[in-house]
Amino acid sequence: MYDHRKLGRELDLFDSDPLIGAGLPYWLPGGAAVRHALEEYVREAERRAGYRHVHSPVVAKRELYEISGHWAHYRDDMFPAMELGGEQFVLRPSLCPHHALIYRSREHSYRELPLRIAELGGMFRSELSGVLGGLTRVRAIQLNDAHIFCTLDQAADEARAALELIGRAYRAMGIRAARYRLSLPGPGGKYVADAAMWQRAGALLTEVLDAIGAPYEAEEGEAAFYGPKIDVQIADASGRESTLSTVQVDLYQPRQFGLHYIGPDGAEHRPVMVHRSVIGSVERAVAHLIDTHGGAFPGWLAPVQVVVLPVSDDELPAAEALVRRCVEQGLRAELAAPDRGSLGARVRAARLAPYQAVIGPKEAVDDRVALRLRDGRRIGPLPVSEMVARIADLVGGNCLELWDE
Repeated sequence: MYDHRKLGRELDLFDSDPLIGAGLPYWLPGGAAVRHALEEYVREAERRAGYRHVHSPVVAKRELYEISGHWAHYRDDMFPAMELGGEQFVLRPSLCPHHALIYRSREHSYRELPLRIAELGGMFRSELSGVLGGLTRVRAIQLNDAHIFCTLDQAADEARAALELIGRAYRAMGIRAARYRLSLPGPGGKYVADAAMWQRAGALLTEVLDAIGAPYEAEEGEAAFYGPKIDVQIADASGRESTLSTVQVDLYQPRQFGLHYIGPDGAEHRPVMVHRSVIGSVERAVAHLIDTHGGAFPGWLAPVQVVVLPVSDDELPAAEALVRRCVEQGLRAELAAPDRGSLGARVRAARLAPYQAVIGPKEAVDDRVALRLRDGRRIGPLPVSEMVARIADLVGGNCLELWDE
C-alpha cells in the first residue's frame, strides 16, 4: 500500500513549509516534471477534441460571484474578500464565472456552437486545517477545467464526448474509475431553488449515463449548487473515495449572466453550459498517480525517463553525449556517473526510472547501448539512435508499455 504523502517527500516530488502555510504544498523538480507532463497531455488532448484555450485572472470582484451564485451558496468555502480601492476582490473558488464572461464578451451564432473553451487555471478554497492532507485536499488548486456552450440538443453529445475524453486520459495514466456517481441536490438551502431546472438537467445526465451503459449510483446532496453532475470516483488502496473528474450540466449560470446566441430564426436563445474536467485538480491527480504507481510512473510521466550509466570514467564522454541526444529528443534524462558508486548501486538507485541505458567499453566504441527496462527486461545492445527514437515514440504516444517488441 502506497501513501502519496510519504512517497512524495521520499522521492523529492513535493513538500510543504509552515511559512508558506498548510494546504499550500510546493513542487520540487521531480514533481513539477510529472505535473507539467500531465498538463501538456491534457492540453493536447483538449486541442485535438476541438477546445480552444483561454487564460483568466485568479481574482475578481465580489460582484462577479454574487451574480454567479457562489457568494450566496458557496461563501463558506471561499477566502474572505479583500478591500482594494474601495472595492472588494475575492480569490476565485471556480473558473466558470470567468468563462461565462469570456463567452459573453462576443456575439455568437448558432453556427459557432458547440463552443468549447478550456483552461488550466488556479483557484482557491478555504479548506479547514483539519481536512487538509498532502495533495488531495489543498487550498490552492490548479484545475483542468472547461466549459462548453451549446444548444440543449447538443448537450448530451457533449457530455458523452467529455466522458470519453476522461476514459482515454485514465487509460494513458494507468488508473481506473472506481465508479460513476450521479450527484443530485439534497435538502437545505445549499442549492439554487428551481425544481424544473434541476429535473431537466438531471434527466439529461441520466440519459448520457444510460446511453454509454455505465453503471452508476445516484446520490443526493452531492450536486454543485447550480446543477447536477456526473462524478468519476477514484479510490486509494484503503478504499477511500474521492472525486477526480466531473461532467456537469448548468442551466443556471447562462441565465444569471444573460448569455445568448443568435439562432437560425434571428432571435436570441439561451445556451446550455456543460462544465467538465478531465483530470480534475492537478494536485489530486498526481496524488492518485503516486498512490497507484508507487512512484514508478508510466514512461511519459516519469520525472526522469532515461538514466544513463557509464560503467567507468572511460565511458563518460559517450554517456554525456547520450544524455544530450535524449534531451534533444524531448526526453528527461540524467547521468549517473561512476562517482555515485558501483554500477549495481547506481542501477538500484535508478530502479524507478523506466529506462536505464548502460554503456560499457564495447558499447562506447560501437555507439551502442545496453538497455535495462524497469520491469526487469534487458534489451540490446542497440544503436543509440534506435534506442532514443523508440523511447521517444513510446513517450510521445503516452504509452503504458515500456517497449514495443
